[in-house]
Amino acid sequence: MSVVTSPAWQRVADLRVVRHVGAVARARGLTLGIVDALDGEVPRGASALVAPIEIAGRVRGALTLDGCGDAGAPGELDVLATLLREAARDVATVLADESIAAAAEPAVRSRYGAIIGSSAPMQELYALMDRVARSDSTVLIQGENGTGKELVARAIHDHSARRDRRFVVTNCSAFNDNLLDSELFGHKRGAFTGAVADKPGLFEVADNGTFFLDEIGDMSPALQVKVLRVLQEGTFNRVGDTETRKVDVHIIAATNRDLKTMVERGQFREDLYYRVNVINLVLPSLRQRRDDIPLLIETFLDRQRKHGRGKRLSPDCLARMMTYAWPGNVRELENEIERLVVLSGDDEVIEEDLLSARIRQHAAPPVEEAPEVEPSSLPEAVEALERRMILEALKRNRWNKTRASAELRVSRRNLIRLVQKYGLDAVAGES
Repeated sequence: MSVVTSPAWQRVADLRVVRHVGAVARARGLTLGIVDALDGEVPRGASALVAPIEIAGRVRGALTLDGCGDAGAPGELDVLATLLREAARDVATVLADESIAAAAEPAVRSRYGAIIGSSAPMQELYALMDRVARSDSTVLIQGENGTGKELVARAIHDHSARRDRRFVVTNCSAFNDNLLDSELFGHKRGAFTGAVADKPGLFEVADNGTFFLDEIGDMSPALQVKVLRVLQEGTFNRVGDTETRKVDVHIIAATNRDLKTMVERGQFREDLYYRVNVINLVLPSLRQRRDDIPLLIETFLDRQRKHGRGKRLSPDCLARMMTYAWPGNVRELENEIERLVVLSGDDEVIEEDLLSARIRQHAAPPVEEAPEVEPSSLPEAVEALERRMILEALKRNRWNKTRASAELRVSRRNLIRLVQKYGLDAVAGES
């Protein structure tokens, strides 16, 4: 059988109906061919039978039988032609079903605004952000320091109906109580020493736009009451003023603290907690999405190349960075890359010995795998074999799913699904 080299058409050769036609052809000294149609053109010859493969009214390829000029009686050629046409129809049905399934699967995104990542946790986050951006409901973003909470808030704003309005940011932990009060709500002239003029607060500045309140868990109980009023009624008073003002603001809050625990301890108002926690986004730490580390590193190196610093990491350097826990998350990784680029001087390749001591001295603990249990059925045995093959391929490729999927000859998306199915992400986190 002659087959074109395209992976899609190589799969056609493995279909049972195509193998059957190939066996019938060989028994008669004929050659079954699979051709890919370019611009709908299917090659024809006097000694060949041709059955076009049509999908959605367009010829995508063909099955051919070569050597028919020397074949038997015309009646036998008619039988072969009918068999070839039926096989071509079956192939078209299979390819059409695969195209529909592929179109139904969401595309894997490697970024969302300024957020970088293509791992499964990030795909889930992107899908949720798509829905959140269409709403004005209050959003609470939670995650460790360095996970990109402000980037997520800005991306939501940029994909919302308020994208042409202001995106205002303030950090509630950066001010004392009195200054934060004035910062958020503004003040009237003479309200306190130094208030020489009326000043609008950030809620007024953000009117009709988005206001990102970072570290809302550090806000005092007195200010929590005033923010709750804005959330419930959209109204507030400037410091020292009796005039009530009204605003329309989409509020996105963020914290790295456990607000629920703070509520239980009486440190955070329960009613405010439920008002800001309408939609909750929990950002994964970098160690929970190790698959994104190579992509992030390449992104940060690209930024350095714009300054004339073309660099790349050695395999050992990258492997060491893949095993490190990154407690400072993406921010720590970005700072480490900038440090490496500076210290490497004129060297194009950055070696492992330039890594910070805390990363070099990090020892990866041995992976403790669950003891194998003798499968009690064929499906269990198949799953056990599949899990072991995937785990070994990931280890050989240092948990790079792109290379592992190529080695296993499965799609990267399918490999990610199987890794989640067998809980292998947890094994990666321990290694």
